[in-house]
Amino acid sequence: MVRALKVLVAVLGILLVGGIVALIAMIASRGGPTAPPRPPAALPRGGAYDAVVDLPPGARIVSTQPEGPHLVVVLAFPDGRQQVLLLDIASGARLGTIELRGGN
Repeated sequence: MVRALKVLVAVLGILLVGGIVALIAMIASRGGPTAPPRPPAALPRGGAYDAVVDLPPGARIVSTQPEGPHLVVVLAFPDGRQQVLLLDIASGARLGTIELRGGN
């Protein structure tokens, strides 16, 4: 009985040490600096990138946010309305408009 207990303690000790070594190795392999984000692959290569997006009269840009191959642009109007534009980054084409209305 004592011999079996000694074997069990030895095996569990080896497993504990092996698990700690594996954990340290995993942390070390992931601990390096991450690469900066790459621009979307859809962007044209070479030359200048030109696109014109006409904003509605009186609109001003509140924020922009890239989302994959799209650009989300939030617009505000003098009368308090807000609108969201969805643009294709590669072409500058307007994909859609969302009118934001307050809850009445």
